[in-house]
Amino acid sequence: MNPDLLLIFTRYPEPGKVKTRLISALGPVGACNLHRRLTSHILQIAKNYAAATQRDFSVCFDGANVREMQQMFGLEYDFFPQSEGDLGYRMSAAFAQFLAQGRKRVVLIGSDCPGITGEILDAAFYHLHNHNLILGPATDGGYYLIGLSAHFPELFQNLPWGTAEILTMTIKRAASLGLKTKLLKTLTDIDRPGDLPVWDKFNRLSCDG
Repeated sequence: MNPDLLLIFTRYPEPGKVKTRLISALGPVGACNLHRRLTSHILQIAKNYAAATQRDFSVCFDGANVREMQQMFGLEYDFFPQSEGDLGYRMSAAFAQFLAQGRKRVVLIGSDCPGITGEILDAAFYHLHNHNLILGPATDGGYYLIGLSAHFPELFQNLPWGTAEILTMTIKRAASLGLKTKLLKTLTDIDRPGDLPVWDKFNRLSCDG
């Protein structure tokens, strides 16, 4: 078993239940289609990265079952259902589960940030050798990546998930626990209508490349 594991957190694409803050701009079906495209993109990034580095990756999902996820995204991925509870509890449970299996470094990303690259993932795993916590800041005040080499449940407890204070509060919580934290490059999650130009630009660059 490889000591490093990449985890992708995502949700089954269902109109009206994903990318709800984009429904005003795209409609429920359009927002759902965007979520599906973002997830497919991140899964491909993870697949290519795992092949290039021999690291493992798994997909933790919500809103469906394994068969439905396989039908939507492919049979080649390892799908695991997320735990019940708020986002913090679900992330905490995932870290606890996989670190308890013997992983030494676990990096968790969402499916909302198309700017994630193999270089960013490499940096996260590298810095986990001498830091307790790795965070990838998002422009909305949250984070698109979190990496841990041990489980610290306090990092996920009693925080206002979905607000612009999550990154700052997580850093403060880590400091109170005496953890050594490393921040990576700031990127944009595609969550709100104002983020759509970032996605459009990314698509243009992908087509040009």
